[in-house]
Amino acid sequence: MELVLAGLVGFLVAAGAYLMMSGQLVRFLFGLVLLSNAANLAIFASGRLDYAAPPFVPDGAKIPDPGVANALPQALILTAIVIGFGLLAFALALAFRAWQSLGTVVMDDMRACEPVEPDAKRGEA
Repeated sequence: MELVLAGLVGFLVAAGAYLMMSGQLVRFLFGLVLLSNAANLAIFASGRLDYAAPPFVPDGAKIPDPGVANALPQALILTAIVIGFGLLAFALALAFRAWQSLGTVVMDDMRACEPVEPDAKRGEA
């Protein structure tokens, strides 16, 4: 099962990197979400996958029995999902505002804050 998750993580990283290099703001954001999900799956796989042994501590013991799944990566992933969703909502609001202000979602055309150089100076440098 870990091999399947490793392949899925690799696919998500490749798809996320492809989307992030496309040059459009919305595709960049979706690529960022794919990379975030790939990191979550990698953390999940690091906590050992076990179907029949829940990570409970038996009565009188201080640690769980050996061979059970680790609960810490699961808690970290739940936190990361909530933070990632908040980041996506905020970034989509910023992208919508940028589209309203600049009229484009192509990142190369978003040059509102850059100074305009005269044509004579462009060739010299």
